[in-house]
Amino acid sequence: MKIGIIGVGNMGGALGAAFARQGHEVMFSFSRNPDQIQRAAKKAGATATVGSPAEAVAFGDVVLLAVPWGAVRVALEAAGPLEDKILISCVNPLTPDYRGLEIGTTTSGAEEVAKIVPKARVVEAFLNIFAGILESGSTKFGDDLPSAFYCGDDAEAKVVVRELISDIGLEPIDSGPLQNARLVEPAAALVLYLGVFQGMAREWRPGEFTDLSIKLLRR
Repeated sequence: MKIGIIGVGNMGGALGAAFARQGHEVMFSFSRNPDQIQRAAKKAGATATVGSPAEAVAFGDVVLLAVPWGAVRVALEAAGPLEDKILISCVNPLTPDYRGLEIGTTTSGAEEVAKIVPKARVVEAFLNIFAGILESGSTKFGDDLPSAFYCGDDAEAKVVVRELISDIGLEPIDSGPLQNARLVEPAAALVLYLGVFQGMAREWRPGEFTDLSIKLLRR
């Protein structure tokens, strides 16, 4: 599969490399630092290229949006038309101090993304997964895989996203319609808070937990 990536911060770079390891072709785009895009592509390997956001959209069967909340509108304007594209939103509307969310309860980051690009097939995913887990060499916590919650209104798009989640060694959990991003985003923010401010992660750099995640248990 071809995956266009808009945003090469911690999660954009880590997810792009994880997809590439599973044989997917990826194109990285959108960074204030062109060298950062080149480094992400080099790390991802031979199936990775670089381009503009519009080129990444044209390239991808799927497009991943992994930019800071404040950059969403600029990034999507640079991306251009996304009609009928599967757009994975990996954007949590975090406050600058990581202690809460800019919006919530009556809307969500994913729903606001969908308003900006109403013809895209938006699925939210990967919010509760941190870059360090993907870069650590194994996604396993003992015998368990972290649960990756995803939600959206397009059933076919969700099947594709589910497969990508499984591909990179995570447990996909269908969390319902896109409106349920109002639940997923606070849950992801809570894990971030626990790691940063409650000291539940051994080491922390922004977005780079290696030892903290969520598991949905059943019996």
